[in-house]
Formats: sequence, structure tokens, C-alpha cells
Amino acid sequence: MIRLMRPKHYLKNALILLPLVFARQLDEPDVVLRTLIGVLAFSAVASVVYIINDLRDVRLDREHPVKRNRPIASGAVPVPVAVAQAAVLIPLAAALSWLAGSGVVGFALLAGYVLINVAYSFGLKHVPILDVTILAVGFVIRVYYGADIADITVSEWFYLTMFAFSFFVSFGKRRNEILQTGTATRIANARYVPAFLDKAMYLASAVTVVFYSLWTIDSGQGKGLIWTVPLVLVIFLVYILRVEQPDQDGDPTDVVTGSATLLSLLAVYAGAVVVLLYGV
Repeated sequence: MIRLMRPKHYLKNALILLPLVFARQLDEPDVVLRTLIGVLAFSAVASVVYIINDLRDVRLDREHPVKRNRPIASGAVPVPVAVAQAAVLIPLAAALSWLAGSGVVGFALLAGYVLINVAYSFGLKHVPILDVTILAVGFVIRVYYGADIADITVSEWFYLTMFAFSFFVSFGKRRNEILQTGTATRIANARYVPAFLDKAMYLASAVTVVFYSLWTIDSGQGKGLIWTVPLVLVIFLVYILRVEQPDQDGDPTDVVTGSATLLSLLAVYAGAVVVLLYGV
């Protein structure tokens, strides 16, 4: 039941912390605590989405070389138990979000995240481009949810940066799914061409770095952050190199956690941001 919730994918919810970090509010314990509670709330919501997706895809998952080992597909968690687990997580997420001080916008973002992902699971994931767009929107929602809890306004450049970045990781995931398992396990994959996904991934990575560079200049945080742009470029290059390895499935969580180099570079980036913004 714990594996069914996919806790390793909670790493993606670190995006909720970004508005807090870049708005220089890490030294405000109350805001930090509320944001961390918000991370827990979103993690519960994400687990509900994963459970719904696994319930919907149980037949296809049983034909997938890796996904056949998922709890529902393998029979380790019976369907009624999975449904009950999701039913418990929904009010838990709502309670945690309320405790985090989430407003109407925050609850709307949580509900929107569930709705678009349910629509994704029940058919939209079979529509090329739209399927990747929904995945990208999910990443962006995380950022705005964190901003709502911390009462922070997300700048236009940062919004574009996050959207482009989300497309980058989503196209990379699709690319490797096709290369590893073909098109039989996902209907939309039959309409993708690997060469297109390569180009789309590279395009998204390029515009992400451009948007990030413009954001560092226009963020109101001074010009210190612009010195992190070369490091961000290196991180993207290492990530792409990892994605293009034949043993990678393209999932951003697996790509990052499976690379000591990437983890080290991200730690250096995080340290640089803290020093430049907080003068530590």
C-alpha cells in the first residue's frame, strides 16, 4: 500500500518550495512550516491520482515489462483496498491543506490537479501533445500551490521557465518510453516519432535556460542569480545525457535519484542560490 502511493515521486513536490526560496522567506519559520505541510497535502493528492491511474491502467500495466510489478497490476493490493486507500487520502489532503493555510485558490489548484489527471487517465493521455501538456500543467500547479500558501506572486518569467522545464522533462519521459517499450503500452505513443520527441525535448531545454536567464535578470533579486545560469546549463546537459542512456525510462525522479553527478550538481545549485539570496 505504501508503494501504491509512490512516495519516491514526492520529490517532484519540492517544486512547491521554490516560490518560498526565491522570495527570500526561508528565514520565516511560520511560512516554512505551512509550506512543508502543503507539500504533505499535495503528496496525498498526488498519491490519489497515482492510485486512480493504476486502477484505470491495470490491464495495460500487466503487459508492461516494468509496470506489471505495480501493486494493483501484480495483485499485491486488491482493487477494493486501493479504492478505500484513495478515499481516505482525499479528506486527509484537504485537512492538511487547510492546516497549511491554503486559500480558495489553493484548494482550487488541488481540485484542478485531480480533475485534469482523472481526465488524463480516462482518455486524454491518448491524445498526442495534449498528454504531455497535462503532465506539464501538473508541475506548474505545484509552483502556484506553494505560492498561494506563502502568499507570493509568481513572476511571468518564472512561470514561463517552469512551463518550459515541465515540457522538457515530460517529452524526455515519452521519448524513453517509446525507445524502451515501443508503442504497445500507451496509445498516444503510436502517434509520436522519436525524432520529434528529441527535437521537442531539446527545444524545451533551450527555452527553459533562456527564460531562466531572463528571470534572473528581471527577478528583482539583484544580478547575483545570473551567475547560476552556466551551472543550470550544465545540469541540463547532464540530465539529457542521462536520459539518452539506453537503460533509462525517462522518469525525472528516476533520472535524478539515479545519478550521483546530478544530485551533486543540484546540491551545488541549491547552495549557490542560498548564498546569493540570503548571504549565508
